[in-house]
Amino acid sequence: MAHRIAVIHAMRVAVAPLEEAFQRHWPEAHPHCVLDESLARELAEAGRLTQHITDRIARLARDCRAQGAQAVLFSCSAFGAAIEAARQGMDVPVLKPNEAMLEEALEAGGRIRIMATFEPSLPSMVKELREMAALKGKDLRAEACFVPSALEALESKNPELHDALIAEAARKGAPCDVILLAQFSMARALPAVAKRVEARVLNSPDSAVAKLRGLMAALNGNGRLSPNGRPAAEVKKPS
Repeated sequence: MAHRIAVIHAMRVAVAPLEEAFQRHWPEAHPHCVLDESLARELAEAGRLTQHITDRIARLARDCRAQGAQAVLFSCSAFGAAIEAARQGMDVPVLKPNEAMLEEALEAGGRIRIMATFEPSLPSMVKELREMAALKGKDLRAEACFVPSALEALESKNPELHDALIAEAARKGAPCDVILLAQFSMARALPAVAKRVEARVLNSPDSAVAKLRGLMAALNGNGRLSPNGRPAAEVKKPS
């Protein structure tokens, strides 16, 4: 049976990269796109996650579940804390856009550069990475890198300039083990970045879809979630 996956976007430029990732890693799935660009505008105007934004994120997740979604994936990394809150009470997986990529990065090395073209994404991602490293007992040196003008280039239908700006920015800074392309819309720049650096380069869509596919396969055997939208531990019956 094909899984119906709700994908909630706050930016139009993130839609195609995720559709392509599903085609690469999970073509049998049925992703359903929900686009609400006013979320990104409201966050940029407020300069922080407000309770109103958090409530909107939770409503979107609940609405998708009510329409039959078997999992919910958000694609904008700036809403991490709101997505965590939205998990509460959900009986299907609710994934933040970057959690799978961050897990991969920490396994690859402790010197990590996070690159973003939407600056409000960086604080929440760095915080999430540090918290994850602490939980795993990993040493971490995180470097945040905002790439100005790249997102505007992509939105102006100049993807070559978008990729070139990111690749040039990736060359700068201290040596690192891993470079993370924070926005889903940055995934297309991975080949250009990989040509300019020796570090491993990861993008969010590929990591997220691969994790989601594995998670849904595991749930097919277990079939249960804990109340916070994560897989419940299997309870073995005594023999």
